[in-house]
Amino acid sequence: MREIFAGLPWWVKWVAVPVIALVVFGGVIASVVGFVIGLLFKLLVFVALVGGLIYIVRKFMSSSSSRSDW
Repeated sequence: MREIFAGLPWWVKWVAVPVIALVVFGGVIASVVGFVIGLLFKLLVFVALVGGLIYIVRKFMSSSSSRSDW
């Protein structure tokens, strides 16, 4: 593979080949990036909901235990 690229100009190696790769694999790359971003967003929503639930339960438990002290 190195012998093939050795005789080519620099712009073929650094411009043309990456552009061709993006055209050919662009849809695959976009779908993978979209999947990862969607997964991270769902993970963030999950963490926020679980954190909110823990906060509400602790708040309710502390207020109910303080009422029983009276």
